[in-house]
Amino acid sequence: MSRIIAMWSGPRNISTAMMRSWENRPDTIVWDEPLYAAFLHRTGVDHPGRDVILKSHSNEIDYEAVASRLVDAQGSEIFYQKHIAHHLLEDMDRSWMDHPDVVHCFLIRDPREVILSLHHRFPEMTLRDTGLPQQLEIFLRRRDRSTEIPPVVDARDVLENPRGTLEALCGRLDIPFHDAMTSWPSGPRESDGAWADWWYDSVRASTGFAAWVPREGEVPDHLLPVLETCQSIYENLKQHRIRS
Repeated sequence: MSRIIAMWSGPRNISTAMMRSWENRPDTIVWDEPLYAAFLHRTGVDHPGRDVILKSHSNEIDYEAVASRLVDAQGSEIFYQKHIAHHLLEDMDRSWMDHPDVVHCFLIRDPREVILSLHHRFPEMTLRDTGLPQQLEIFLRRRDRSTEIPPVVDARDVLENPRGTLEALCGRLDIPFHDAMTSWPSGPRESDGAWADWWYDSVRASTGFAAWVPREGEVPDHLLPVLETCQSIYENLKQHRIRS
């Protein structure tokens, strides 16, 4: 039976490295940020490479069409989807998320580190841009519609113990762990979204998960209320995280 994994992350996380990890398995295909083009099209937000992205991903602008593809494993044993949670807008229909073949997982990161990194690239960032409110919404939706708690993975755990954390995640998903998940060839992939030229320099140079290093810096005063809200959501999700 095919398995469809929808991995929900916020921005400025290790989501692309995690995608590399899964794509390096011989039984897995991946889809890089399926909702990004629809998000850009609907919101009009000016992200780096916007015009290039919309042109290159013109077949992903129609959210309803994308949603129909998210529940089709395309003949692969494992279909891994790298989602950025804030791309899921409030008016986007969520019914595809209840498909029985789709397993929703959550990749979280310390919100202080997220905000420091995100603010550097987007000085006008807001709470919504962190993706944490959307992650919590999706998590609660799945929890309330299932007898099991959805899998949650903390980025720091992955970086400090890649193999152990990935083995534990695969165990939760009832999927055999594969050694290929801990390292991969450097360079670009055909599966990379058109935004890769603006965002993927580090991951394209990588051959595995980098060691965890604490991020230095102070959150700006005007973002402290955002941090407080994010911290509460993060702790809510973190209590369910998978431990190796």
